[in-house]
Amino acid sequence: MIAANAISTNLTIPTLENGDKLTRAEFERRYQVLPNLKKAELIEGIVYMASPVRAKRHGKPHAGIMGWLVTYEAATLGVEVLDNTTVRLDLDNEPQPDALLRIETGGQSRISEDDYIEGAPELIVEIAASTASYDLHQKLNVYRRNGVQEYLVWRVYDRQFDWFRLNEGEYIQLEPNTDDIICSQVFPGLWLDKAALLAGNLAKVLAVLQQGLLTVEHQDFVKKISIL
Repeated sequence: MIAANAISTNLTIPTLENGDKLTRAEFERRYQVLPNLKKAELIEGIVYMASPVRAKRHGKPHAGIMGWLVTYEAATLGVEVLDNTTVRLDLDNEPQPDALLRIETGGQSRISEDDYIEGAPELIVEIAASTASYDLHQKLNVYRRNGVQEYLVWRVYDRQFDWFRLNEGEYIQLEPNTDDIICSQVFPGLWLDKAALLAGNLAKVLAVLQQGLLTVEHQDFVKKISIL
């Protein structure tokens, strides 16, 4: 009887389709009855559904980013890395970013009772195809408007990595220093060797990150968030 009722309920809820214009509540209602659907997002009230994930164009870059962020999390008590987690930003926007980094206590976001992120994580990462991707257009504006402090976009086809920092309501692009390293302004010690990342040299990426983790700035940050 339970199974029959579940089937009946599912049949009364319209399926989720790419391009649908929905409220966030309706988007969630339709998404929740599609257990085999791995990724769908609501951006400015429009549904975007992901294509199958390619190994070299998405899977591998995604794995590298997660390794980099998880290494930072392991050395930084009080921050949390999440992978492909739904974020409730506002009534028209519910993205599912490839990766995010948040301050657990005293930060901008929280985990809801039904286990979603609510509010803007401090840092979001997206793996994009190219400059034509909505990650650099619609999503960028949504993240900026909702106060995501740092937004990283890896444009795989273009072999480029963009790191944006929110400054007075606008995103400005952070540039590498003379050693070709980009340093987070929100998470001290989160250093990225851009050239090594784009070359697939994960060992060097993690070695440079370790240098950042040894700085006084990182140690002070850990002390600060530990008392929040």
